[in-house]
Amino acid sequence: MNTGRVETEGDEIFYEVRGRGEPLLMISGGGGDAGFFSFVANILADEHKVITYDRRGNSQSTRRDPQNFEIGQQSRDAVAVLRAVGETAAFVFGNSGGAVIALDMAKTQPQAIKAAIVHEPPVVRVLPDSEKWRRFFASVYRTAFSRMAFGFGVQLAVFRIALSLGIPWRAYAKVPKDLGTRLGKNHDFLVEHEMLPFSNYKPDVEVIKKNGVKVFMAAGKRTLDARRYYGRTAPILAGLLGCEMVSFPGHHLSYLDTPEAWAATLRGVLYSGEKRRHPISPA
Repeated sequence: MNTGRVETEGDEIFYEVRGRGEPLLMISGGGGDAGFFSFVANILADEHKVITYDRRGNSQSTRRDPQNFEIGQQSRDAVAVLRAVGETAAFVFGNSGGAVIALDMAKTQPQAIKAAIVHEPPVVRVLPDSEKWRRFFASVYRTAFSRMAFGFGVQLAVFRIALSLGIPWRAYAKVPKDLGTRLGKNHDFLVEHEMLPFSNYKPDVEVIKKNGVKVFMAAGKRTLDARRYYGRTAPILAGLLGCEMVSFPGHHLSYLDTPEAWAATLRGVLYSGEKRRHPISPA
């Protein structure tokens, strides 16, 4: 694994690169960083140049103050990372908040995407019960700040988010050990800055279609079976975009607790995306 940093728009973004081959950029959601994908990245590095990074404001990347969180800037950061590792375009996989960024890249940075795999984006505005979920996230945000003086507001907010995700605790137990010291501030950053922009984001379906970006919507089977809000967005967007819907093994973070099966599914999607970019001519 090689590591590096790229300076862009006043901050430094830390990244990791594994393997060679077709580039695959993996974007983590709120609370995560480059290391969240390390198990899967190691598996896929036999055929792909896997690029992961700490998003602006998380872990080993910086964020200057004062600065508002902007999803458009997060998309530009992703492009800056690609350029720093010698790529102009890549297959882009995004999970959760990272999936929101992948959708925004399909709108604002289409030249940087060979195909986008959008896994469980929490874009609740596309749901029929969107107002319920927008009120939920607003109340989580109020929880964080109304109790901040007592020192445990953010912790309570993170707990409420965790309950809404319904992720088995064994998944969290699989988080790479070297991440433990870094994730605390990421959770604060998620609640205070990222949560509302992510959940309130509305994908621009018409512009994505006009841009001609190949999109695969995706969600874990357990997520779909449980009808979690962030999973229900995937088939809705697949219908709106007229794109393929892919079922992955497990839940929201199954790249941690079942990386082999999860990586196999992603590899299959990448094969499909590559074939569609370069169709085989009939004999």
